[in-house]
Amino acid sequence: MAVLSPASFVTKGPSSSSSSSSPFPARASFLRAQSISGSEQTNLRSSSASKSMSEFKLKVAKNSTGMTKEREIDDTATLTSKNLFDGLKERFLSFKKHTYLENIEHYESLAKGQAPKVMVIACGDSRVCPSNILGFQPGEAFVVRNVANLVPHFESGPSETKAALEFAVNVLKVQNILVVGHSRCGGIRALMSMHGFFSSFIGSWVSVGMNARKRTKADASNLNFDQQCRHCEKESVSCTLTNLLTYPWIEEKAKGGELSIHGGYYDFVDCTFERWTLDYKEDGEVSVKDRSFWC
Repeated sequence: MAVLSPASFVTKGPSSSSSSSSPFPARASFLRAQSISGSEQTNLRSSSASKSMSEFKLKVAKNSTGMTKEREIDDTATLTSKNLFDGLKERFLSFKKHTYLENIEHYESLAKGQAPKVMVIACGDSRVCPSNILGFQPGEAFVVRNVANLVPHFESGPSETKAALEFAVNVLKVQNILVVGHSRCGGIRALMSMHGFFSSFIGSWVSVGMNARKRTKADASNLNFDQQCRHCEKESVSCTLTNLLTYPWIEEKAKGGELSIHGGYYDFVDCTFERWTLDYKEDGEVSVKDRSFWC
C-alpha cells in the first residue's frame, strides 16, 4: 500500500470535533526548595590539645561537610515532591469545585458509561495534550498516547495501541479516528537518527515508522536534518493512517462510511494545526479531502 501524504492525490487502498474548553485552574506556584543548612558537630571530651587530636578534628570537619551536602540533596528532592503533590491537590480540589460539582449531572451520566464519538491517537509528549489543545471534554474522546503517535501494521503482533483500537472501534463504536502528529517530536528524531538495528525499547517501537523515514530520505534528502525531521513528522502520520487500513474491521467500517479517518499536525512553535481526512471509496481508492489549516 502506498503511504498517504497530506497532499491531494489518489492511491489504492488495501484489498481485504467540540472546541470549547472549560478553564483550567491556574497552576499552583511551586516553591523553590530551600537549601537545608546544617552541621555535624563532634563533641570531643578530652582536654588534650595534642597534634593528633587537631588532625582528628580536621578530618571530622571535612566529613561533616560531605554529609551536609548529601542531606541537602535528599531533602531538596523530598521538598520538591511535596510541593508537586501540594500543587496537584490544589488543582484537583479546584477542578472538583468549579468543574465537577457545577456539572454534576454530566459527570453522573459519565459514571454510567462512555460513548465517545472520536478516538484520538497522539504522542506522549508533555507539550501536546489533545484535550488541552483541542478542547475535548470528559466523555468526548477516547485518547491513546504513545511515542510518536504510531500505529503498527495489523500483522505485527499484539500491542496496547492495537488493543485500544479494537476496543474503541468494535466496542465503543467511535465514528472518527484522529491521528495527531506534532512539531519537534523526539520519537521521530530518534527514528531519523537510527543507524542499522537498534535494540532498545525506543528503537524497536519507532521502527514502526520506518516507511516514513524511507520516504523522507527519498523525498527530502536535500534538506538539513531538522527539516527532514519535520517532514517525517507529517509523513509518519500518513503512514499511520495507511496502517490503520490494514485492520480488517477498520477498513470495512471506513469503506461502508461508518468510520472516518483523519490526520492532524500540531505545530506548537507557532500554534497552528493542519487537518485532513481520508476519502475511502468502495473500490479501494483512497485520497485526501477536506484539508484545512487552522492558525
